[in-house]
Amino acid sequence: MMKIAVFASGSGSNFQAILDEIKRGKLEAEVVLLVCDRPGARVVERAQKENIPVFEFSPKEFSSKAAFETLILRQLEQYGVNYVVLAGYMRLIGETLLTACPERIINLHPSLLPAFPGKDAIGQAFRAGVKVTGITIHFVDAGMDTGPIIAQQSLEVEDTDTPETLAEKIHQLEHAYYPHVLQSLFQKRKLEV
Repeated sequence: MMKIAVFASGSGSNFQAILDEIKRGKLEAEVVLLVCDRPGARVVERAQKENIPVFEFSPKEFSSKAAFETLILRQLEQYGVNYVVLAGYMRLIGETLLTACPERIINLHPSLLPAFPGKDAIGQAFRAGVKVTGITIHFVDAGMDTGPIIAQQSLEVEDTDTPETLAEKIHQLEHAYYPHVLQSLFQKRKLEV
């Protein structure tokens, strides 16, 4: 069974969706660690409720990204993490983690990359007036949402959509699709070993 660390910064709805699918037996993985760069975020409460170890940190308290990523790396090693799963982690991954975890850091992005990378992808898509948007699951590299794409899922933008309704539709798609793609990836990697 794959041991995963989830990195999150906010409410943790995708973190919860992953946990729910594990409990249903649809995702053969174990969340062994939550890494959160915003102490006190709602996702921390979710992890504590499930007795999942939490590594919270405030980036401002470190002299560099390498300094806090070195501590994160120690945590990943301590818990025997196979994959890092980003779920609303609003921070670029640096060289320290990228070097230590090649093709083992997975991100979920709320657009059909390469369109609308970076922050506020849903708002960018809405303002651009696109008729189709969606989500992308990809491996993380040194660029801004430029890593190799694992899977994408699209959805139509209705004329009646607002930024809020579009965001809700995207989140529902994320919650359903991300755990499914993780399961497929983990199964494939298990067969390759």
